[in-house]
Amino acid sequence: MSPGAETKPRAAAAWMLLAGLLFAGMDAGMKWISGDYSPFQVAVLRSVSALPLVALWIVLRGKAGTLLRVHWPLHLLRGVLGVGMMAGFVYGLARMPLSTAYTIVFVAPLLVTALAVPFLGEKVGPRRWIAIVVGLLGVIVVLRPTGEGVATLAGLVVLLAALCYSIAAITVRKLALRDSPEAMVFWFLVLLAVFAGAVAAFDWRPVQPGHLGVIAIVGLTGALGQVALTHAFRLGEASQIAPLEYAALVWVVLLDLALWQALPDRMTWLGAAIIIASGLYLIRRERAVGVPRDPDGAQTPPP
Repeated sequence: MSPGAETKPRAAAAWMLLAGLLFAGMDAGMKWISGDYSPFQVAVLRSVSALPLVALWIVLRGKAGTLLRVHWPLHLLRGVLGVGMMAGFVYGLARMPLSTAYTIVFVAPLLVTALAVPFLGEKVGPRRWIAIVVGLLGVIVVLRPTGEGVATLAGLVVLLAALCYSIAAITVRKLALRDSPEAMVFWFLVLLAVFAGAVAAFDWRPVQPGHLGVIAIVGLTGALGQVALTHAFRLGEASQIAPLEYAALVWVVLLDLALWQALPDRMTWLGAAIIIASGLYLIRRERAVGVPRDPDGAQTPPP
């Protein structure tokens, strides 16, 4: 949020909850088609379907002129990481409930804090390190590497996707110092489409006519989710609205139940509670010690 800007906590909270709902709808759409296309092709379809709407949003904001004044090396790195993040997440969506994949990805804010130490030189105190370790234990509870849980290739790939997202979030903290938010969103989608498309070309399948509506919904909800997220961080303090990221679990549980008649099991609920509690404590400690948070460092899967 810009210094001196007026805060509107209720409006910011409403926009943040709406963003979570829209991103959950986007991810549900990707899960719906994930069994018919490779994860890389789904990533391409997700990017291409949102690009026209994002471009329109940028033009209406009068920010088109900022798109070329960017730091290309970091954008290229973020694009590569975005492929790993999106393809890994989609791979998991095809093989596990949406709510389980979200629960694993919830570890991303904890990983961002841990990675900020070697990559950004930030200092993390013992209390925040404890929160990070406890959150990782929550992931182990969800994965349950005992042969009875989801510590399968899919679970591990989603965890790797969360790691890719966390490193990408570190690049965003550097990019935010020199590039506009509009440029970061636009070039992320473009590079994701290009890099994922280069891989998907080897196993590209014709898009089924029956999926065009779902793909359109993926693009629409992804673009509108970005707009809602931008409004949320423009109107509210990041430390106040960031905890609402975790409300997305409510949306994905409802979507799992409505579309796939699936609910998380008890161990997944327990793991989610541990991860969310750790994340909320971490946000509280970061607020206490004055650590800034940015909207692209949020947990919600980016557009």
